[in-house]
Amino acid sequence: MKQNRVFGTLAVCAALMALASCGNRNATGASAGADAYLDRDDVGNPVESDQITGAKGTTVWDLFGSDNSDVTVRVNKYLWAASLEVLDFLPIQTVDPFSGVIVTGYGRPPGGGRSYRATVYIRDPALDARSLHVAMQTSGGSAVSPGTVKAVEDAILTRARQLRIADGKL
Repeated sequence: MKQNRVFGTLAVCAALMALASCGNRNATGASAGADAYLDRDDVGNPVESDQITGAKGTTVWDLFGSDNSDVTVRVNKYLWAASLEVLDFLPIQTVDPFSGVIVTGYGRPPGGGRSYRATVYIRDPALDARSLHVAMQTSGGSAVSPGTVKAVEDAILTRARQLRIADGKL
């Protein structure tokens, strides 16, 4: 019986070591593969994905490391505040500032007849049009015209720029 327990413990240790050796990082932290595994920055230069996400290695031993609970939020605060202000006529259902998602319920704009709902996704910390994505839907379930969505996005971007100027960081 004792021999089976020792054999089982050795088998588990061997399996864990085999799993730990699956990490594909060398001493410099670069991927062992070619340039195809690298992300690109805004200019198009290759950048390691760890530099973009701030992630550590990708081995099983990272599960046992210390938890980094002071994660930086990557959402532009001006776009966030402007989105909430511009769409304040819509009831908020869900907000997640860590992923940059605002989901609203149906509501009527001031002076409007149709009900709309919106989902706002802020993807980047930059105050830029590429950072903002708005999806809208009518109460009948149909998509809103692209012109209306563009007008809402423009209103959010304009308000975000106004908030930034008022903040004095321009």
